[in-house]
Parts: sequence; C-alpha cells; structure tokens
Amino acid sequence: MKRLFSVDHVSKNIDVALLISRLGIAGLMLTHGIPKLQRLNESPVKFMDFLGMGETVSLGLVIVAEVVCSIFILLGLGTRLAVIPIMITMLVAVFHVHGADPFAKQEMGLHFLLVYVFLLIMGSGKYSMDNLLLAKATPDYPLQKQV
Repeated sequence: MKRLFSVDHVSKNIDVALLISRLGIAGLMLTHGIPKLQRLNESPVKFMDFLGMGETVSLGLVIVAEVVCSIFILLGLGTRLAVIPIMITMLVAVFHVHGADPFAKQEMGLHFLLVYVFLLIMGSGKYSMDNLLLAKATPDYPLQKQV
C-alpha cells in the first residue's frame, strides 16, 4: 500500500512510462496519419489550405508530421525534435480547424498535445534509439548502464 502512494521517482519506472507513452501515442497518431497518406492518390486533393500554401502542400506537411514523425517517436529517434511538428499540427487542428467547434471536438487534439508536451520535456528515455546512439557516442553516458 505504501508503494501506491510513494512519490519517489524510480528511474526504471520513468523509462518504462516513457516507452509506453511513446509507443502508445505514436501508434494512435499513425491511425490518423496513414489514411491521410492514402488521400495523396486522390485527384484533386481535398484538404484544408492552411496559410495559403495549397491543399497538397498542407496535406503533405500533416503527413510528414503524423506519419514520419510518429515513426521517429515510435523508435525513440530524435524524439524531442520529432514532437515539435506534431505539436504544431495539433495546435492548428485544435485552434484553427476546430476552433469554432465545441470542446468535445477539440479534446482529442488537446490529449495528443498533452502527451507530446510530456515527451518534449522528458525525452525518449532508456529504451530508445536515442539512448543507443548516445551511449555509443559517449562512453560514460549514464542511461547505457543496465540495472
């Protein structure tokens, strides 16, 4: 019972939580991005034209954010950089696309955004490609040691 209410931060638990968060949010975002990827075959492309860049360019940027960046997050490769385009995409979705909609329509984008902010702050953790690459580049890197 004492463990349930403990506020101690165990490194292994944090790394497992980061792994679960990365895998979960990347998998969920891919379910939104892959259907958009399939829409590139449509002629003409029908998508929101954000900032006058054109529908195809706007869709392409969203696909890069939702698919490519999600794959990077899934692998834990450049996680802090990879979340930035998706965060921008979620901000556009919440405040521009669904800005006039009720909160229920904005809520999913805000949930995604919250997890991406968490990953931006925390990074990818021990169970990631970032850790493997950093451990190889820096022999005394602390996360490479197994407990």
